[in-house]
Amino acid sequence: MTAAQWGSCVRNTTIEDLYRRPGFMIRRAHQIAVAIFLAETGALGVTNRQYGILFALKHRPGIDQISVARLLGLDRSTTGMVIKKLEQAGLIGRSVGAADRRRASLVLTRAGERMLERLAEPAQRAQARVLSAFTPAERTQFLALLDKFIARFNGTTRVPLEERGGRRTAFRGA
Repeated sequence: MTAAQWGSCVRNTTIEDLYRRPGFMIRRAHQIAVAIFLAETGALGVTNRQYGILFALKHRPGIDQISVARLLGLDRSTTGMVIKKLEQAGLIGRSVGAADRRRASLVLTRAGERMLERLAEPAQRAQARVLSAFTPAERTQFLALLDKFIARFNGTTRVPLEERGGRRTAFRGA
């Protein structure tokens, strides 16, 4: 596209065109989902990323930081910062890995287990609120379409999810 063509394209669009772009809509939906999560769980002082890590460690005790990042599709530096904060709060602990002494195994502490129990109901309420915009049939379709989108493009991201539902995900070409 030439500069003149690009300029013409930009001049002939409106802000509404921006609002209808899939990337904009997905980012906005994520902002809304995070705001709803924080509104429901705010009193407990746990972010959605922290919740994800606590939840992952409940279901995969003893995994290392890199595995947590891969499991949740987070970059390593973000994961490291969140884990450090959770460790400082006494919600997770580290120990030298049994299989590889260079990697620390991560586990929930008793306080982390209690926090996750306290988060269960507000997290469920947040999920219900997010999906409340849809009829039951629309919820099923919405989640199926999101799943299809993620499965199709997961491998194209900088930090793909390595596992989903017990299976490895791979980029499926066009």
